[in-house]
Amino acid sequence: MGNQENNEVIDEAVGEKKIKKLEFRGGVFAATIPLVFFIVWAITLSVSQLVTEEALVLGMVIGVAIGLFFCKSKWADYAQSLISGMAQPVGVVAVIAWFWAGMFATLLSAGGLVDGLIWFGFQTGLEGGAFVGITFLLSALFATAVGTGYGTVATFGILMYPAGVILGADPVILLAAILSGAVFGDNLAPVSDTTIVSATTQEADVPGVVRSRFKYSVTAAVPALILFVIFGGGGTMGNTQVMSDLQQEVSADGLLLLIPFALVLFLALSGHHLLTSLTWGIVAAVVVMGLAGIPLTEVLHIYQNDAGDAVIEGALMEGIGGYFNMAILILFILAAAHLMEVAGTMETIKNFFLGIIKNVVRRAELTMFGIVAFLNIFITINTAAEIAAAPFVRKLGKEMNIHPYRRANFLDTVTSSLGYIFPWSGGVLLAWATIQGAADDYEFIPVVSPTEVFPFVFQGWGLLIVMFIAALTGWGLRFNGKNGEEVKPKDYYSEA
Repeated sequence: MGNQENNEVIDEAVGEKKIKKLEFRGGVFAATIPLVFFIVWAITLSVSQLVTEEALVLGMVIGVAIGLFFCKSKWADYAQSLISGMAQPVGVVAVIAWFWAGMFATLLSAGGLVDGLIWFGFQTGLEGGAFVGITFLLSALFATAVGTGYGTVATFGILMYPAGVILGADPVILLAAILSGAVFGDNLAPVSDTTIVSATTQEADVPGVVRSRFKYSVTAAVPALILFVIFGGGGTMGNTQVMSDLQQEVSADGLLLLIPFALVLFLALSGHHLLTSLTWGIVAAVVVMGLAGIPLTEVLHIYQNDAGDAVIEGALMEGIGGYFNMAILILFILAAAHLMEVAGTMETIKNFFLGIIKNVVRRAELTMFGIVAFLNIFITINTAAEIAAAPFVRKLGKEMNIHPYRRANFLDTVTSSLGYIFPWSGGVLLAWATIQGAADDYEFIPVVSPTEVFPFVFQGWGLLIVMFIAALTGWGLRFNGKNGEEVKPKDYYSEA
């Protein structure tokens, strides 16, 4: 591996060695082997209907192990690079968001909110496609408020998916509507990690970025809503006996849990941190459940079983426990993506694209679109993919003097979309894992596979189409003025 001074540094604050450069047999693109193997593994298992969370983690572990044999540098440096990749804050933030959102959603479910929604559907006739349309709107609102698409998938997968299936929604389209709402909020929310990353890495302010991308989000959302209403009603509404029993069993009591749900929305929209908002939501949910006479053991129950073993049960434990495997998986994916950085794969990709632009704005924007999309194929956690793509977008955009808002929009819209479309992406895998857990509680709920849902994430596909057209036609193009203001192309070229 070259000398230590060139290829590694020591973080004096923690005494940790950070690897600056890894060399691979076969060149820089050999660093993609762990992620390529994982993608092939995930697709194969999904098509074969053999996919499990543990199997996905195993596939990532095997991919990382295979990559080790292609590494020409010291294997210890390869291992250290993996650890540095896992330690990135973006992974920690995602895991914590899952745990908090999982606890909150499971509490609402344990409190009877799903039953309340089913009762509401029976009473109002809000069934099938209409329910799917409402689900899309509510998930988009929730994601915009709390700023996490993954948290939205976790919450609505537990709450709205079971209710919608019972009320005659097509399971595939319903899950696609939840994912689409996550796309909308992840892209537009001022407190979303993808919004913040896209703005800060392109040297832009968050409020301005949100205002500038609103037109793209809404342009995609309107047809998406129409399509969800039209195609969302193909479910069977269960068998007659199940429907009859449910109508007798469900009541409006569970709708009281809309109070903590509304509280989380209010706090998040008021600018409070995601964890702060969800924590108050959890506290409010526990209080409402207590006032409704629901035993505290539904929230948390610690006891010894007959064999003398300690047992911890309840909604809080289920909310966290349901995402342990996914937390491990995201850390491994981040680690494998970091290998591409230290191997120079990212730099090679950037230089290639700079060579084909040849000072043409349209080519530059189409290239930014392409780079972000390409990296999302391999780095399947959307914020991690955005961080990897950000330097390329900033470099290309600055050379063409494209305004930071415009650059941030290309970076975020493409990333937010593909993060919930690809069957191997973090958002889709999380949705699949969530409804698997819901199926354990509701016997008649089908578990939709990741390969089934991806063609119907209408908001995601719509945003991709909108941004591709924007790049192709120059719709919304703004240049950077002398004082950082947005300048329209006609004014920019007249000044030039």
